[in-house]
Amino acid sequence: MTRRSIEDIKARADEFADAFENYDPKSGNQDAPLPPVMAVKLAAWRRDTAERELAEAVHAAREQRLSWREVGEAIGTSGEAARQRYASA
Repeated sequence: MTRRSIEDIKARADEFADAFENYDPKSGNQDAPLPPVMAVKLAAWRRDTAERELAEAVHAAREQRLSWREVGEAIGTSGEAARQRYASA
């Protein structure tokens, strides 16, 4: 899986938000499942939103002087991996 920057994630989330805002299900099919491509887009949007929220939470934690080790433990990785991923965010 390719690592994406926080800016890439934010841009993708905006693209997905626009797609959902413009999605217009055909009348009479309100209870029908989402078309497969929209289901995939929705899942990707949720992932991007979660990644953006995580980056914001890490930034806030670091502002409160949480160590990289503590941040890493909180997200299930090493402190060094957390620092590499979120230090520039």
